[in-house]
Amino acid sequence: MGIEAYVSGSHIKVPLVQVEMEHKVYILFLCGFFCLNVFAHGARQSQDIKCGACRALVDEMEWAISQVDPKKMIQTGSFRINPDGSQSIKEVPLARSEGHLLELMEEVCDRMKEYGERVDPTTNRKTYVRHTSRDGTSMDLSDVTLDTRVSASLKFACETIVEQNEDEIIEFFAHETDNVKDKLCSKRTDLCDYALKIPHDEL
Repeated sequence: MGIEAYVSGSHIKVPLVQVEMEHKVYILFLCGFFCLNVFAHGARQSQDIKCGACRALVDEMEWAISQVDPKKMIQTGSFRINPDGSQSIKEVPLARSEGHLLELMEEVCDRMKEYGERVDPTTNRKTYVRHTSRDGTSMDLSDVTLDTRVSASLKFACETIVEQNEDEIIEFFAHETDNVKDKLCSKRTDLCDYALKIPHDEL
């Protein structure tokens, strides 16, 4: 059994099986294309969340550190007497001491509830900005979406980052002061594939 067709006056009989196979291949191609797009979109959303959470984490840590008097010092090291009679003790700024940084890391992810989502109309990439100012000034939130699901996703991503990169976070904040967002979120952890293109004051 086949399908008859006329091409330029010629009589051609196309097998029905061949038509059905071509139809199935076309459907499979469309399904594959659709699934690939869905997967890529989901992967991009996941990366946007992880990148946004990392950059928000850095912003919150830097702000908290800045609230501590930089002249306030704390002694760290061992108080045990060395064979030569000395002690391995040194003074470091309290704000960037390991103990203080660990305290900040325990609370920083709770701050994600103060962030909203902004979508770039050109690239459709998502970034995350504070919707509550720290000094009480009004903010333009006309293009920012406030959603508890967004803040919950950011908090979960933030907690995962802290858990998996605790040593790196302490290392950076104990020593680094310049452009920590890109150094930690892009170069060290690879959480942001496009972090270097994001202005430093935008999360």
